Amino acid sequence: MRRALNLAVKMRALRLIPPMNLTAIDREVQAFDTMLEKVWGFSAGTRRKHRDMVRRLLVGCVRDGRVDMADLTSSHIRKFVLAGREWKPATIRNYAVSIRCYLRYRTLLGDDVRQLKKAIPAPAMKTPAKLQTGFSPAELERLLEVSAEIGRTRKRVHAIVRCLADLGMRSIEVTRLTLDDIDWEKGLIWVRSKSRRSDPMPLPFPTGEAIADYILHERQSTPRREVFVRHVAPFGEPITPRAVQRSVYAVYERLGWDCTRVHIFRHTIASRLVNGAVPLKQVADIMRHRSVVTTAGYARVDQTRLAVVALPWPGACA
Repeated sequence: MRRALNLAVKMRALRLIPPMNLTAIDREVQAFDTMLEKVWGFSAGTRRKHRDMVRRLLVGCVRDGRVDMADLTSSHIRKFVLAGREWKPATIRNYAVSIRCYLRYRTLLGDDVRQLKKAIPAPAMKTPAKLQTGFSPAELERLLEVSAEIGRTRKRVHAIVRCLADLGMRSIEVTRLTLDDIDWEKGLIWVRSKSRRSDPMPLPFPTGEAIADYILHERQSTPRREVFVRHVAPFGEPITPRAVQRSVYAVYERLGWDCTRVHIFRHTIASRLVNGAVPLKQVADIMRHRSVVTTAGYARVDQTRLAVVALPWPGACA
């Protein structure tokens, strides 16, 4: 009997059988999560954030054992989002994103939520005063040199930094890279983006060389197909985005740089492409952005540099 109960608990944890005694909100959140995963391809972390937010939003919106959208009013949404008066605009924006995503789901179910969407607060987000232009060519070259000298997993560190610097991969994309994603004969690499898309990209020779060197001479023997794996217990398991960050931080520390960002590699690539007169749409494709608006945030125009080459205004003093 006990073994049967333990098996049922494990199967329920693996979502092989539905949980029992679900509340109306639990059922609604579960259906919403299925849409996030199966249709929109959101990552586990993003889905967890949206689930938690929606579960709190729907408190008090249950009638006759089911979620009643009639109880979800514009006033309810505004009070929920603006409950913390001292919240930063970024926090309010995170609330708004989750609610907007849930209302999009309800729209697909046939609900008219246009008025509810208008009620979602939209705080102004200040544009950073400092341009994120990335590393200079000399800094990037020095960084790549030092990355091959860090610790006993130096080959893994160097290969990770190469993926970030040459391909503009995100930390999560580095951890998702598998042996099957690399076509050595054709010189292609498939990058699994934040959604379930897999985008083919040319594999630069230095990047492929660094990855191959790590796989052949340092990678743990493991049945896992992920390229980058752990070298401490549990051995051979895929690394996490945090491990990617620690690898880069170690390089920064060796160089003595006061830098704590990994995303700066993507700014470096975007700035280099824009300065090379590559059209913004092509830059968006290379950066694996769905919207050109997102790319514009990586490659904003430096007005100080433009002023140096700008022609004087007619009639003004030269």
